[in-house]
Amino acid sequence: MSTVAFHTLGCKVNHYETEAIWQLFKDDGYDRVEFETNADVYVINTCTVTNTGDKKSRQVIRRAIRRNPDAVICVTGCYAQTSSAEIMDIPGVDIVVGTQDRHKMLPYIEEFKSARQPINGVTNIMKNRTYEELDVPYFTDRTRASLKIQEGCNNFCTFCIIPWARGLMRSRNPKEVVKQASQLVSAGYQEIVLTGIHTGGYGEDLKNYNLAQLLRDLEEIDGLKRIRISSIEASQLTDEVIDVIDQSEKVVRHLHIPLQSGSDTVLKRMRRKYTMAHFSERLQKLHAIMPGLAVTSDVIVGFPGETEEEFMETYHFIESHKFSELHVFPYSMRTGTPAARMTDQIDEEVKNERVHKLISLSDQLAKEYASKFEGEVLEVIPEEKGSVDGQLVGYTDNYLKVQFEGSESLIGELVKVKITEAGYPMNHGQFVKVMPKHQTVAIAGK
Repeated sequence: MSTVAFHTLGCKVNHYETEAIWQLFKDDGYDRVEFETNADVYVINTCTVTNTGDKKSRQVIRRAIRRNPDAVICVTGCYAQTSSAEIMDIPGVDIVVGTQDRHKMLPYIEEFKSARQPINGVTNIMKNRTYEELDVPYFTDRTRASLKIQEGCNNFCTFCIIPWARGLMRSRNPKEVVKQASQLVSAGYQEIVLTGIHTGGYGEDLKNYNLAQLLRDLEEIDGLKRIRISSIEASQLTDEVIDVIDQSEKVVRHLHIPLQSGSDTVLKRMRRKYTMAHFSERLQKLHAIMPGLAVTSDVIVGFPGETEEEFMETYHFIESHKFSELHVFPYSMRTGTPAARMTDQIDEEVKNERVHKLISLSDQLAKEYASKFEGEVLEVIPEEKGSVDGQLVGYTDNYLKVQFEGSESLIGELVKVKITEAGYPMNHGQFVKVMPKHQTVAIAGK
């Protein structure tokens, strides 16, 4: 039996797609093995969101080639889409497929085995207008299932290479989304994370259907306990979406809303579609309907021309709006984007200093946020064994990471845990009880 090994770099969408590609191999009779072992085929799913993504992708490709020079080396993902020639130039790479036509990978492998000629299967993503269906009935390593609902992005922020790697906005057919969600719940998942390249834009290209309607339809799935939106822009948090979240029993108290900068002048140069006033107003509305809501965010520091004043605007905005955690990135120049051609690039030292300032603010805010829940009983889905024997680790609905004592049989269950010691990045808790899988229907007139 032939063996295949996978290595995934980058975001949740890539992890989802690796699982989908594995299904294709599995149906073809392949066995999946660890990446550090000797495999017949290596599939490297690459990332290009920053320079580091490119660099890491190249390192992993070379690692696979060294591990087994006779193996078939397939490279896919965003870096493959934007820089296929660069990857084909690495001696030992056999097949390159971008962010579409993944089902062609297996025929390419057969073709390569007979002809022994490297294959570049990357085509123009900008011409693609249809969503590529990739089915994932279950995940190899997770208790939270990702569900990809859309592909591509039409925003063209000046710093971002992703539309060139993923193409324009394409939403998945709502029936397929609901069907796969039900399938995942049947496979035992109680939490589903909706993912995409521009997740909150779901439905913008559909007639009479949008994200709010999708959330309503997912709400109806029996046995699904939690719906988490992996990321949503402030401009996509419409009154209708906020209203649906308010009515929902399943959408969790955690939203990831990318900020990128807390300064209107920087946002303009980034070509982001909101002002700080609008962002602030949306946050206030959300906090009003969801007490205890965790808002996490992404921030880019050192964008071309960012002055000390503009940086401090960002700092103060984050501080006063009490985000619960930040992902902070120094601005990374991507060739071909408008921001890369801007002349007032910021010195690396200044960038690093600003990154550290925001990271320490994030740590402080994360600790403050967690401390509000000390002594409270929260619902956790344990995902894995903890660092200490007999301990489990999982996330609460509001995205606090908790470690507590419990048996391995609880992994994937929904359990109540009392937070005994709040902290960051880890909280400690005490197991209270397991929640029943299906809600019992109340008898009328009880």
